[in-house]
Amino acid sequence: MAKQSTPRRRSGKHWVGTLLTAGAVVACMGLLLRFLPVGTIPTGGDEPSDSAVSSTEPAASSVPEPEPEPVVETLRFSATGDDLIHSPIYKQAARRAANGQQYDFDYCYAQVAPFYAQQDINWINQETLCSDELEPSSYPCFSTPGDCARALYRAGIRVFSLSNNHTYDKGAAGLAATLRFWESMPEDVVTTGLWRGADDYSRIPLQTVNGVTIAYLSYTEHTNGIPTSSSMPANVIYTSQTDVIEQQVRAAHQQADFVIVGVHWGVEDSHTIVDGQRTLAQQLADWGADVIVGTHPHVLQDAQWLSAADGRQTFVAYSLGNFLSTQNRPDQLVGAILNLQLQKTTEPDGTVQCAVLEPKLLPMVTHYDAGKSNVRTYLFRDYTQELAKQHGVRAKHSDFSLDTVQKIAQNNISSDFLELT
Repeated sequence: MAKQSTPRRRSGKHWVGTLLTAGAVVACMGLLLRFLPVGTIPTGGDEPSDSAVSSTEPAASSVPEPEPEPVVETLRFSATGDDLIHSPIYKQAARRAANGQQYDFDYCYAQVAPFYAQQDINWINQETLCSDELEPSSYPCFSTPGDCARALYRAGIRVFSLSNNHTYDKGAAGLAATLRFWESMPEDVVTTGLWRGADDYSRIPLQTVNGVTIAYLSYTEHTNGIPTSSSMPANVIYTSQTDVIEQQVRAAHQQADFVIVGVHWGVEDSHTIVDGQRTLAQQLADWGADVIVGTHPHVLQDAQWLSAADGRQTFVAYSLGNFLSTQNRPDQLVGAILNLQLQKTTEPDGTVQCAVLEPKLLPMVTHYDAGKSNVRTYLFRDYTQELAKQHGVRAKHSDFSLDTVQKIAQNNISSDFLELT
């Protein structure tokens, strides 16, 4: 806008014109001020003032860009002990069957299914062969209807360890039938422990959950004297084959964020951890295992942290005891579920840190009524004194009670890991 000059004094004959001109200027100025941005006031110069420039320019941002945050994924993992299906269990399942089913095992697992629903991953040692082809049988050579595994699936189990002392119970035909059965299960089922010969040893069973990859391996100390035969379509790997085990565990450590190894070892019906278990556990930790799940003794054994050669901390539970069975001793009816967290942290620069956190052993009870009827399993925290008084084991162990269960757990699991409630 042009600079406005200061009016001079005018002679009388020009006063009215001068007054009219001044009024027009004031009116124009008023209109101009209405449309100027707030804070932009003409100062009488040819260019806008500094204050006008600063008020129209966008303010420079003084907020720094946020620092990238690590991405943390935490999975809830459980491992369960021996699912040992004696004849009273599958005979009751046959009597309960309805709606076209041959066997209904859901009753056995209904009390623990809500716990499994709270986990991201559930692992179990399936102690007996499952198939839809073989006749069911009990001790000493087990065969279990496939409906049992389907019930476990409905209860929330997805990872099945198949390597134990009963894997060869039905010979080559049993292995072929069980392979066909597991191939028929849903795609999210993971099995481990059976291998189709030495050429298959490089295959590492993997599972990825929420961006976290877990490798599963399992081994057994023996197969009840039944040797591996060339006629068998699959085989186990024995704990004595440490060269093969080392290769597998090291390969799994390279392929996965976590390596979980099931080991069927130790002395049956003994709470004592033997030197062979401790030696192999340390080797597994050094080779790359993050969690070691022990099964086979049918009773509880303790757990501990191990320091691996590379500085990692590996957790080992030496025996989770039985999950479901109709065995006769009170301590055979008290098992535990291992519950822990698998945490993967990915830093902004791409480096990854993995840690096993907060391992706990939750005691559980296999319950049956008189005559080994109505077999089912409970977490200790859901078990009651009234149920304990009805337990069929009291026919030979009349002092069995809720206190009995608690003492068995406390006597065999370190307080650091025991979770009763």
